Amino acid sequence: QLQLVESGGGLVQPGGSLRLSCAASGFTLDYYAIGWFRQAPGKEREGVSCISRSGGGTTYGDSVKGRFTISRDNVKNTVYLQMNSLKPEDTAVYYCAARRFSVGVPPCAPANFNSWGQGTQVTVSS
Repeated sequence: QLQLVESGGGLVQPGGSLRLSCAASGFTLDYYAIGWFRQAPGKEREGVSCISRSGGGTTYGDSVKGRFTISRDNVKNTVYLQMNSLKPEDTAVYYCAARRFSVGVPPCAPANFNSWGQGTQVTVSS
């Protein structure tokens, strides 16, 4: 059974860093493009960053460009999101999701991804 599990969330001060992990089980991750998404209270879920199956292609939302970096290790079946220079507006539940047999980087929108993890809370506050 395909399963994605996020980890690495927590409470961090503004300007701090966190690294989120998305571990896959029940399937071989390199068949899937992966996206990171987030949802803040009262807001719609939005695309943060997406990565192609090989890792050669990446996209970022405008609000996180230059601060966040997505990467993947297909041997470890894990995708990462390194988040630096965190701001209070980055506070949200962060989800990873998978899209099977995608060519290149799919449009980084929730509707384009099929399988979702349960999410991990990130809170940026002093």
